[in-house]
Amino acid sequence: MKQALFGKTLSELQQICRDLEMPAFAASQIADWLYKKDAESIDEMSNLSLSNRSKLNLSYALNTSLPSRREESSDGTVKYLFAVAGGNFVETVFIPDHERATLCVSSQVGCKMNCLFCMTGKQGFSAQLTANEILNQLRSIPESRRLSNVVFMGMGEPLDNQTALFQVLEILTASYGYAWSPKRITVSTIGHIPGLKRFLDESECHLAVSIHSPIAEERQKIMPVEKAFPIKDVIEVLQQYDFSHQRRLSFEYILFEGLNDSIIHAKKLVDLLRKLDCRVNLIRFHQIPGVDLRPSSETKLYAFRDYLSAKGLICTIRLSRGEDILAACGMLSTKARDQAIDEDSGKQGV
Repeated sequence: MKQALFGKTLSELQQICRDLEMPAFAASQIADWLYKKDAESIDEMSNLSLSNRSKLNLSYALNTSLPSRREESSDGTVKYLFAVAGGNFVETVFIPDHERATLCVSSQVGCKMNCLFCMTGKQGFSAQLTANEILNQLRSIPESRRLSNVVFMGMGEPLDNQTALFQVLEILTASYGYAWSPKRITVSTIGHIPGLKRFLDESECHLAVSIHSPIAEERQKIMPVEKAFPIKDVIEVLQQYDFSHQRRLSFEYILFEGLNDSIIHAKKLVDLLRKLDCRVNLIRFHQIPGVDLRPSSETKLYAFRDYLSAKGLICTIRLSRGEDILAACGMLSTKARDQAIDEDSGKQGV
């Protein structure tokens, strides 16, 4: 199978040109066709010589693909299904909101983190997505050129897939690529400390940390990652960086009835975040099968927000989008689809 050209960084394209004995300047020309002109094939790259296009075609293809399924919510949110390598699938969510248009992209097939409240975690982990497969989610939806923001909050833990993530962030922000401002990009993490340190050192994109409880013992019950990467250690890392300028730091906090929604929890959260220039996004829980958790009442949700705001924390309540098509926070999963495909394959084999 031919290698994917789309998703290569400029340095990778330069190496390809050296390997194929093409002129050095051809790498910038290829990048221009890939990321600015949306070429559909190598043959469209008309400022490359016919000979050089033939060389590329022998081993490479763009390897872009359209989504295999589209579902639209009553609120205008659109969920796309993409086929990726190994017979797997991932979901991507487009969220229009007046002048903003956000795409929530996936970085893995499933997830290793197994958070109790997340359908992706219940699916388990199957594969890392390549830079090609992540960027294809942005390129290949009909709304691609309307996008104002992208958030790495879909399936998977982005910082557990560092190789592909940092390739994609480079291509999105570099002048040879899409030339986006880092302020248009947010990467979400459960607090994967090795990846977090690299991200903070190498990127100016916004950061969102999933916390969901300020109490370590309680957090570990719903987020097993607390054992490997305690939230207090995550906070200590974050305190070493400056978030008062371009880069924004936010904490994601889903409220569960009777678990983490008391004023005591709000007070402990304020104490934990006191030394950070940050904001808190409160999120309504969307119930998933087989999990004995319930969303907090609206009264507790607003009381929690008001307490944080009164203590000087910028706090917002995230609007739920796409719940009716299982596109809201924590609801992405392709497990049922993968099982159906396996069953169909088994029937065909018989």
